[in-house]
Amino acid sequence: MIKFENVSKVYNDDFTALDEIDLEIKDGEFVSIIGPSGAGKSTFLKLIYAEEAPSDGVVYFENEPLNEIKRSKLPFHRRKIGTVFQDFKLLPKKNVFENVAYALEVAGFPQEEILEDVPQILEIVGLLDKAEKFPRELSGGEQQKVVLARALIHKPKVIIADEPTGNLDPDSSMDILKLLQSINKIGNTIILASHDKDLINKAGSRVISMKRGKVLTDTAKGKYI
Repeated sequence: MIKFENVSKVYNDDFTALDEIDLEIKDGEFVSIIGPSGAGKSTFLKLIYAEEAPSDGVVYFENEPLNEIKRSKLPFHRRKIGTVFQDFKLLPKKNVFENVAYALEVAGFPQEEILEDVPQILEIVGLLDKAEKFPRELSGGEQQKVVLARALIHKPKVIIADEPTGNLDPDSSMDILKLLQSINKIGNTIILASHDKDLINKAGSRVISMKRGKVLTDTAKGKYI
């Protein structure tokens, strides 16, 4: 699914964010990325959805080198990847249904398809009964579920979750983890980057530990060390 082949990323100020990374993430895996701030986690994720390009080496997605994708084709690549971040970035004047539907509207999907797909996704994340609520009327955990629904709406192959529970209480964090695990069970690849020790340990999945742009450990059933 995803392969890093001798990948380095150096920024203009000579800061090395990633240093000769070699690893593979298989189709359908649940992978947790851990490490202190500045370890390179976010840069690693940005290279997967081609927000950044490597300084050296090659990142492959479904055997295709991302550096060879034409700029005009990048939106199609990114639709294969759903992203969930710590800050919800919901549209405050749109309700839950409209926030999720908006991702399809901007991509030019027909209204008939939107009306069919959005309720299905809201049911998956447990928010069908909140479809007409606005973000201000939702808890933090519910808002993050809307973000997850929006990430799922294009039926992506990969979900990237970068500190998705950073603003949530422990119970809401576990709800998000359970949803990610459920989505993983139906075939999606999940890449979770987090500082939440309890979350990572309860995920019980492959753990890649990073520090100063390097992979320190890569353990099939790892824990937050």
